[in-house]
Amino acid sequence: MTKKLPNCKLIDTRLQSRIGYQFQQLDLLVLALTHRSVSHKSNYERLEFLGDSLLGMIIANDLYHRYPLENEGRLTRMRATLVRQETLGKIANDLQLSQSLILSTGELKSGGHHRESILADTVESIIGAIYLDSHDLNLLQRIVLKWYTSYFDDLEPTDQLKDPKSRLQEYLQARKKPLPVYEVVDIQGDAPNQHFTVECVVDACPKVQGEGLSRRFAEQAAAAQILKLLEQ
Repeated sequence: MTKKLPNCKLIDTRLQSRIGYQFQQLDLLVLALTHRSVSHKSNYERLEFLGDSLLGMIIANDLYHRYPLENEGRLTRMRATLVRQETLGKIANDLQLSQSLILSTGELKSGGHHRESILADTVESIIGAIYLDSHDLNLLQRIVLKWYTSYFDDLEPTDQLKDPKSRLQEYLQARKKPLPVYEVVDIQGDAPNQHFTVECVVDACPKVQGEGLSRRFAEQAAAAQILKLLEQ
């Protein structure tokens, strides 16, 4: 069994209004909201693959023109900050995507509609769906950059934009603490469409887990959680 959307009109009048785009092919939006727990064949993963590449290009292009004096290294760190799972999860919450996700009963009961990794994936899948529906890259760029307005306002090209693993390592090294240990505890799916769960262990902190579409992304997610604990 799956979580069914109450009414297609709710997608049309509410969700699409928040997204800022009216779909001609509503099935594309439904597919973008469908988690693989519902169907291994008809889910958002292919749209997510497309959306991930489009998002990276849109953000890179905007940063290139927004910060003409910044070097490649800082532009790369800014882009990583804007396209990371944490930021995409916040955008998903801005768009209130959790109430429209189509999940299996088991995934729904386990809190999948609030899981940051799923919300982040859905943002990318919606980007892919908008592009396939509109075939208009300029329109897609305007929509995505509008989602990012407040995140660009808060962005500064400083060295604090390093990825979570780098920041965690520097934090521990500065305090002469042992470096974190990362271990893959679960891999779901078949390559190249795999989903990783990684456990991160740091002295004086409880074990945490991070999830992502690669081991690297899962490690970054786990490191980000450890950093939050340490900052508290």
